Amino acid sequence: MTRRYALLAGLLLLLGLYSISSSARTLKACGHPFYPPVSWHSAGQLIGLAPAITRQLFAELGYRVQLIGGNNWKRCLLEVQQGKADIVVAAYRIASRESYLSFSEQHIIADSVTLFVNRKQPIRFNQLEDLRGKTVGLLLGDSFGDSFDRFIQQNSHIEYVSRGRQNFAKLALGRIDYMPLGKLSGRLQSRKLGFHDQVKPLEREITTEYYYLAVGRHSGLQQHLPFINHRLREMHRSGEIGRLTARFSLDYLNSP
Repeated sequence: MTRRYALLAGLLLLLGLYSISSSARTLKACGHPFYPPVSWHSAGQLIGLAPAITRQLFAELGYRVQLIGGNNWKRCLLEVQQGKADIVVAAYRIASRESYLSFSEQHIIADSVTLFVNRKQPIRFNQLEDLRGKTVGLLLGDSFGDSFDRFIQQNSHIEYVSRGRQNFAKLALGRIDYMPLGKLSGRLQSRKLGFHDQVKPLEREITTEYYYLAVGRHSGLQQHLPFINHRLREMHRSGEIGRLTARFSLDYLNSP
């Protein structure tokens, strides 16, 4: 009887834990589809540094996270703005997003942004004025900081695309003059997409921006931002974010 009672008690405990787990709220998260190693889409899945960190931290808080794949970047931001998704796994903190996103104070990763140009027809770039009248390629929803965004809106010809490969191809063919991109992400993409021999980054950086984890203001998740800040600082101090960055950079290059 004692053994049967113990088995029954163990079974009830497991059922109780399963019930708690199965009732956990599922959150919807999206991210930039073409920005390795931060995040990218592969086989309909959103993967990378930021999705992995988001899923880990919210699991520690008792949530499940459904990572939404397939959206372009502009659509991802709109989904959160409209309350159809809860989290942006990583985004720059710019003025136009403050109305619908609450950002972590601790960044996930610093993003050193430069200009990628055609190797055979590089442009001269020493100051922003050198870009006046040039044609720039941007992904829908892209931002590279308020100051640079404002300059190109007022002084450049902008061609928008929905997929990263399109901009690399247009740059390789000389159809645009440059595209701004994080140096690490751009180098990974140019190699993976087969444009390394046609496209290169300029040495001069235009800015260093930061990717933050962000939750929708409608989501009710702002209460968890102090915990998220604390854990992100721990992950930086321990070197975990550095290791994850290296791991996902290799994963991107080795992916099908």
